[in-house]
Amino acid sequence: MSDEEQPKVRRTLHLRFTLPAANAGQLVAMIKAAAPFYQTFGNAQVRLLQNVDDPAKLIQEIEYDAREDWELSRQRIASDPRMQAFLQTWRTTFPGAPEIDVYQIV
Repeated sequence: MSDEEQPKVRRTLHLRFTLPAANAGQLVAMIKAAAPFYQTFGNAQVRLLQNVDDPAKLIQEIEYDAREDWELSRQRIASDPRMQAFLQTWRTTFPGAPEIDVYQIV
């Protein structure tokens, strides 16, 4: 079965974090540069939300279509070299651990 024929599930990923400074420009540039990476998840849409009352607090929202068999193996995705490189860049650029939640539509 080709990748296009694989059953898909829609997921929404939220990454909540606080920037060291309220300027989100560096993060916006990183998200734009990572656009091809996000598409490896399939039909990805990315938004960056900034807290109006505390501009240093942000949520990056990524909606994507995941292959069902990938969803069953998140460990495999986490160990993917592209994911590891992205996470390393993230950690270097933005210290502190983001809170990560994955949601599904009900």
